[in-house]
Amino acid sequence: MKSASTNQKTKFIFVTGGVLSSLGKGLAAAAIGALLESRGLTVTFQKLDPYINVDPGTMNPFQHGEVYVTDDGAETDLDMGHYERYTNAVMAQKNNYTSGRIYYSVITKERRGEYLGGTVQVIPHITDEIKRAVRQLEGSVDVAIIEIGGTVGDIEGLPFIEAIRQLRGDLGRENSLFIHLTLVPYIKTAGEVKTKPTQHSVRELRADGIQPDILVCRTEAPLTDDLKRKIGLFCSLNTDAVITAIGVESIYDVPLHLHAEGLDTKILELLNIWTGQPNIKPWQDLAHRIKNPADTVVIAMPGKYVDLTESYKSLHESLVHGGLANNVKVEIRYINAEDLENKNTAASLLDGCHGILVPGGFGERGVEGKIRAITYAREHSIPFFGICLGMQLAVVEYARNVAKLDKANSTELDSITPHPVIYLIKEWFDYRRNIMQVRDETSDMGGTLRLGAYPCALREDTLARTAYETDEISERHRHRFEFNNDYRAQLEEAGLTISGTSPDNNLVEIVEIQDHPWFLGCQFHPEFKSKPMRPHPLFRDFIAAALKKKHD
Repeated sequence: MKSASTNQKTKFIFVTGGVLSSLGKGLAAAAIGALLESRGLTVTFQKLDPYINVDPGTMNPFQHGEVYVTDDGAETDLDMGHYERYTNAVMAQKNNYTSGRIYYSVITKERRGEYLGGTVQVIPHITDEIKRAVRQLEGSVDVAIIEIGGTVGDIEGLPFIEAIRQLRGDLGRENSLFIHLTLVPYIKTAGEVKTKPTQHSVRELRADGIQPDILVCRTEAPLTDDLKRKIGLFCSLNTDAVITAIGVESIYDVPLHLHAEGLDTKILELLNIWTGQPNIKPWQDLAHRIKNPADTVVIAMPGKYVDLTESYKSLHESLVHGGLANNVKVEIRYINAEDLENKNTAASLLDGCHGILVPGGFGERGVEGKIRAITYAREHSIPFFGICLGMQLAVVEYARNVAKLDKANSTELDSITPHPVIYLIKEWFDYRRNIMQVRDETSDMGGTLRLGAYPCALREDTLARTAYETDEISERHRHRFEFNNDYRAQLEEAGLTISGTSPDNNLVEIVEIQDHPWFLGCQFHPEFKSKPMRPHPLFRDFIAAALKKKHD
């Protein structure tokens, strides 16, 4: 086989899913990337989503889950978070395409006359645009892993399936690989594992012109060799190309289980890549630490979307990472923020927690409940971490209850508040684009957001400076409203510490309370840069403070 060090051509792995959604294609793709990196290969990813929205930025989290933000300001699918957490790959605009974005590009070209008056069709124009999106990754890494969203058979996904079918011919069999993730259900009443759904899913994929090279079978019971042979027989695969993906305790066990099944070895064989043995010890050590914590802390998270915890996927994982850094298990108590608006029930819902995290969000629903949780954390000396809207509400709470600014609020929540401590700033200097940004209430919803990575200067002798151990950081943002500097002096005089600002000192990024065990709010989203083996310093220190609170 060819050595990875001498192979200049990028290999492509296409991951599709069948039978039903939510089988874990994103996790499987991320785990494959982790295993290939463990063998010294470089990897990147791309998610192709069939929905018509240009991006998930304006989609309801109940429908789509978390919106993940990249350094360059792309609002992307939450699977981008899995990719970055499991590997060293850095995601960007080019790593997530939707049908909407593909069609938008084609229609724009048609309006410019680039098709010379020809009839614009799904084939070849849409499929060619998809292929261009995929092939821009060529030459950047050893292996590019492309995940096709949705389920095989979905009508909106057909152009993507057709595009990757064509790419097999363009790239060559040695440079492309099809992995199909499917379901092998266990029927409890019959006491049997059933392979028929997988057979039908593969038949559907083959009808679209794609023969999978590897099957990854989600199941609750291990697949015997006989079952693997049966699946291989009906799906035209060797037995060693049928991989069991059994349910695991932790999502960070997935790379180890897939490695034990021989998935990475089979991938390298089919792609004709030579590498040394994988270094999976870091993943083994991680699994051991997850399963053997020394202690437990309880973190309350009041939010709007707690009925769908995928809306807080990166936050959840970052808290787990903070626990790993402190050798503790983090139990997250999701609380509907609206339930906290009743003062009589708020205390009982928060009782027994060792830390409170108020996450980001948009809109006024549940806001007063979140503010009540912040008051509880401040008055009861419970470690508090406010992110994005959570930071803004911490400012509102402090302005109302400590600085005595009656009815202080954000103009997002109350347009006629007498004390707009948080407001829509009209002009600000965009350090990422090196231009002055102008925005107002009439701007497009996405256009008023501050998106992507921006620098932040840290003040000495603060929680933030202690955590980061540096004087300037870069973090990812996704918010519309800012701290109002007209109230800055007044709030600081009342005891609020401004511990992080933009380099020009104009935008407030981090606020703290000094006479408190640990109370910090940040405008940015640190959860987008936390990894299991490199926990984010703010989550690490927040969980450390919660652990100390538990034992005080």
